[in-house]
Amino acid sequence: MSQVNAKSQAKRRRRVRRSPRRPEPGAAPGDLNPTSTAGPLDKRAMVFNEAALTLDGDVTLATLPVPLGDCTTWLDVVGAGTPETLRGIGERYGLHPLALEDVAHVHQRPKVEPYGDHLFIVLRLPRPGDTLAVEQISMFLGRGWVITFQEKSGDCFEPVRQRIRLGKGRVRQAGADYLAYCLLDAAVDHYFPLLEQYEDTLTSIEDEILSSSPQDAIARLVGLKRDLGVLRRAVGPLRDALGSLIHGAGGPFTTDTVPYLRDCRDHADQVLDLVDGLRDQAASLVDLQLSMVSYRMNDVMKVLTIIATIFMPLGFIAGVYGMNFDGAVSPWNMPELRWAYGYPAAVGLMAVTAGGLTWFFHKKGWLR
Repeated sequence: MSQVNAKSQAKRRRRVRRSPRRPEPGAAPGDLNPTSTAGPLDKRAMVFNEAALTLDGDVTLATLPVPLGDCTTWLDVVGAGTPETLRGIGERYGLHPLALEDVAHVHQRPKVEPYGDHLFIVLRLPRPGDTLAVEQISMFLGRGWVITFQEKSGDCFEPVRQRIRLGKGRVRQAGADYLAYCLLDAAVDHYFPLLEQYEDTLTSIEDEILSSSPQDAIARLVGLKRDLGVLRRAVGPLRDALGSLIHGAGGPFTTDTVPYLRDCRDHADQVLDLVDGLRDQAASLVDLQLSMVSYRMNDVMKVLTIIATIFMPLGFIAGVYGMNFDGAVSPWNMPELRWAYGYPAAVGLMAVTAGGLTWFFHKKGWLR
């Protein structure tokens, strides 16, 4: 890849990663003007219990399912929508206005906030592609219901939906808090395939550095470090949020679900360790690339120095015998000029000198 392509990719990455527009300074609390550029809301719901899946499909604001005592309701909302739609959903389920404001303004760091009888959880989900994008997932958990808000369609929750449809595992029997755990666990596990891709990329860059001298290695490594920094800022607070759920900040979570949350927290710790390890590896590869460039430059300079050192005495010999002093004037004025073997002797002396220096350098190990 040329330097021009590397620069264009860096510019495109900066353009994609620009922070979303924040509310105007001094805006009133509870402002619901969305900062996301996603389209209108797409609402789909699942209502189920151990016996049956009673609802699985799209719903409208007028047909939002009402949580029932013996059923678990999951409302999944995709898109930015309008303030009126967000308020309608908030009024139907009793969501706090400040939490809805955080849903609309998608620049929140992962956190857990209790609001009376329900919890508000924010997490960030990576979307790999040509450039890394991280979207906000907002989750509300109440008694018997879960509401998730996503910026764009396409998520990592489809395996959870399939388990609900097929009745696999405990998700249909355990209630809304276990459903929330399943969604959190799916979001955390979504980081592992992406980190494996970064690990493979770093391995390939390391092989290139050791075998050649790629011109764009440092630019690619800097881009990877930037991506890993974005992931770390998303995973670190999420791990702390899961810790607060485990230690009692999450009222709707039952004691039966807490061990599963601990397992999810363990996965978040693994993700964070992987991110830190890959960042260290990227930094060490930057140092390795600079060291290899310096090593190859020193190797070239060593060869040039050896060549110059060999030719220095040869130049001295040629300079002495090229002064053309007249031997007829004095026997000390280059008598070899009239010697029949003067030229072969001069060339032989040069060859012996060059061969002797080469043997000496080889003996010292400087030619290895």
